[in-house]
Amino acid sequence: MNILLTAVLAVQMLSALGMIGLILVQHGKGADMGAAFGSGGSGSLFGASGSANFLSRTTGILAALFFACTLMLAYFGNAQPRTSSSVLEGAAVIAPAIPASGAAQIPGNTAPATTAVEVPVPPAIPASGAVQIPTK
Repeated sequence: MNILLTAVLAVQMLSALGMIGLILVQHGKGADMGAAFGSGGSGSLFGASGSANFLSRTTGILAALFFACTLMLAYFGNAQPRTSSSVLEGAAVIAPAIPASGAAQIPGNTAPATTAVEVPVPPAIPASGAVQIPTK
């Protein structure tokens, strides 16, 4: 399967490069105006209108080939079996080590001894479960 994917990808890349080259070689519609006034544009390799037909058809064929390769790559990319449904499922969660203070991050300094931090505890709820709502 990998050989097929590599071949399809190579054909897609070659057709893309071929299309880029052929599109850059083609002349626009405004270039025909210069040939009408005798600038020598009609003495081309393929004749007066032969180059436009040949280059246009070849560009169209390469575009169809590129589109077909893109569809095949999309199909093969979705057809492969997946072991997990999420990227994050296989990731291990590692908590970073947090230094006690900013001084511990400076090389050569020793971190001061950490002290216990007192956390306030919320008041207990009465055993009856009823909580009195304060009024104004």
